[in-house]
Amino acid sequence: MTDERVHIRPEIAVLPAYKQGRQAAADAFKLSSNENPFPPLPGVVEAVQAQTAFNRYPDATALAVRAVLANRFGTTVDEVHVAPGSVAILHELAKATSGPGDEIVYAWRSFEAYPGVVTVAGATSVQVPNRPDGGHDLDAMAAAVTERTRLVIVCTPNNPTGPIVTGAEFEAFMAQVPATVLVVLDEAYAEFVTEPTAVRGAPLLERYPNLVVLRTFSKAYGLAGLRVGYALGPAYVLDAVRACAIPLSVTAQGQAAALASLERESELLERVSEIAVLRDHVVTSLREQGWDVPDAQGNFVWLPTGELTAHATERFEQAGIIVRAFGNEGIRISIGEHEAVGTLLETARSLVGDLQAAD
Repeated sequence: MTDERVHIRPEIAVLPAYKQGRQAAADAFKLSSNENPFPPLPGVVEAVQAQTAFNRYPDATALAVRAVLANRFGTTVDEVHVAPGSVAILHELAKATSGPGDEIVYAWRSFEAYPGVVTVAGATSVQVPNRPDGGHDLDAMAAAVTERTRLVIVCTPNNPTGPIVTGAEFEAFMAQVPATVLVVLDEAYAEFVTEPTAVRGAPLLERYPNLVVLRTFSKAYGLAGLRVGYALGPAYVLDAVRACAIPLSVTAQGQAAALASLERESELLERVSEIAVLRDHVVTSLREQGWDVPDAQGNFVWLPTGELTAHATERFEQAGIIVRAFGNEGIRISIGEHEAVGTLLETARSLVGDLQAAD
């Protein structure tokens, strides 16, 4: 035997793996992963169960799903790309546009996968701090763009803090970004947005030829376990993305579930509306308790617990609420089952005094 080891890229060797939200015990509520608490829509399970030809490969192009989405958004099928989750498309976009010496700009804190996406592509992260209210500082992000910038990621609503980017803010931002820099509008939680001034990416695609919009079936559609996401954008950009993609990665079951869910979207939107109403109730109640909660437009809320984050996380877990902690910054809590809300708010109220004493 030898002590010699194969070479691993140094930046990969120290890169932490993506940290999934903790699982919950049978008697606890898992509010750590922004999952949809509702079971699959009627007909979705049956559509998945009908896909039993496990000895055959799925349609590598997910053409049927792309065709439905293209019709919905008024694009061609070549302007739609389907992959196993929108995070997979982020990896593909980064690899297609960026490499060593290139820069990718994004807000921070934002989706925790962004730093890893950049590092795996071999590029350099340029993190721009959020505004005090947890939203993107788009002027600062535009100012961070240099001749080395290849990609800018805008997350709205921002995960994990919650605020949206408005349409006016985004248009002002795009006016400052060179046409040669690709802008990705990550709208993983778009269906939950109720703020009328929020940017909507799809209608802007014709206006901005350097724009790609990301969406997912994991959150609002409740298909997190089947991994289906999609991108809308210029065909030549998505062709480059497809060239970087792992072939045959969207299963036949995932494609069938996406199609069945799209057919039942009116039922879906009723559920989404119910979650949004519950979210607003939670935000109002937390603010009445004294919490400084940012505007929440996803299916989650953000508690700025600072140095007491570990303590607060433990208190929630003791109460049967599994939350998502982010270092010494704060806690993200998903809007889940109605039955969890009372315990969530009661525990949050009990923590207010601890935070005030720490200030």
